[in-house]
Amino acid sequence: MKLSDYVAAHGRPRRYEAGEYLFRQGEQDGSIYSLQSGLLKAYYLSEDGKEHIKSFILPGGKIGSLASCYQGEACTFSLVCLKPSALVGVNFSDLNEASRSDPELSGEIVDFLLSFGIRKEMREYELLCLSAEDRYKRLLEHTPDLFDLVTQNEIARYLGVTPVGLSRIKNRIS
Repeated sequence: MKLSDYVAAHGRPRRYEAGEYLFRQGEQDGSIYSLQSGLLKAYYLSEDGKEHIKSFILPGGKIGSLASCYQGEACTFSLVCLKPSALVGVNFSDLNEASRSDPELSGEIVDFLLSFGIRKEMREYELLCLSAEDRYKRLLEHTPDLFDLVTQNEIARYLGVTPVGLSRIKNRIS
C-alpha cells in the first residue's frame, strides 16, 4: 500500500485557526501531520522563555515529534498554526504497525524518514557552519515565498539572529 493510500484511509482531517496549537512542548502527541493548506511554525522555548524557530511547514510538508510518537516521551517542541490550516493526522503507532507487514508502505516510510533526516542535517549544518548572512541567502534562495508569509521577527528567530542583526544583513545584501 502506498503511504498516500494509507493516509487517505486512516488519516483524520483537521482544521485549525491561526494561533491554534497542534501540540505544545512538554505534551505528548502520537501523530504525524501532513499539511494540506496553511502554514505551521515549529519552535523550541528555552527555560528563559526565548523562542528558537526549528522550522516553518508549508503545504505538502509533514511533521511530528518522533520522540513523542515513537518513544512516548514529551514533545520537545511546539507546533502552532500561523495561518488557518487544514491537516491530516495519522497515528504513528498504527502506521508503524501497518508498515511491518507491508513492504511498499515500509519503503515509503523509510524514504520519508531519510528525507526528514536529511532536512535536519542541513538545518544543523546551516546553524553550526554558516554565517547568519549565508543562512539568510540560503533561505532567500530556497524558500523566497516565506518572506511574504511570516514576520521579520520570525525570520530573525529562524536564522538565530536579532531583528536588528537581520536588518543589518538585509542592508549589506541590498
